Amino acid sequence: MKYHFFLLFILFSVFGFSQKSKVDLKNIEKNLKNQESPYNCEKLIFKYKGFPKSLDSIETQHLYYGRNFIKDKISTTDDRFKTLAEAFKQNHFADCIKLGKELYAKDPTNLDVILVLLRAYDSLKDGNNFVHHLNQLRALTEGIKSSGDGKSEKTAYLVNSVGDEYILLNILNIGKDYTRGSKPDKDGMFDIWEKGNDKLYIKILYLDLLN
Repeated sequence: MKYHFFLLFILFSVFGFSQKSKVDLKNIEKNLKNQESPYNCEKLIFKYKGFPKSLDSIETQHLYYGRNFIKDKISTTDDRFKTLAEAFKQNHFADCIKLGKELYAKDPTNLDVILVLLRAYDSLKDGNNFVHHLNQLRALTEGIKSSGDGKSEKTAYLVNSVGDEYILLNILNIGKDYTRGSKPDKDGMFDIWEKGNDKLYIKILYLDLLN
């Protein structure tokens, strides 16, 4: 599904100050399952749903990359998401919100679902829910942005999907004047975006291949 990223410019101002912290996926998985950890999944989801602006960069990394370790993820090829996308396409925003809330309950850190909900709430002039989900989107994308600086393979930005990669590209204002090259890696794929002497490295994680 193609999105008009009408709101992503709102995120620009929060990105210049993100701290960089190496993503340790094994440690994230361990912490999420540990009831005693401050990064336990239930604790973080509770904070994310109630107080998204209070999350720090380590917490947002656990939330964003921890999505790789949940069982019932909603993908854009899922019939449930296709139904949501069709409701959005037809401008049936009330139905869109109802369907979106159901998918959000199952997969609350899904950026595609959050973006659809944001568009629907914006169309219905529901400012409170719009701002709340916008703060969640900011938190999750902050997790992405804190994963690296994009200047090399070792410091590439890490994303969970191609869709998330394009969200990041819009935030970074990387447009059609860049060309893309790709390079496989053991647990993902590097996309290298080039314009003149500028290069941006983004790694798309394919962790399912290792399971």
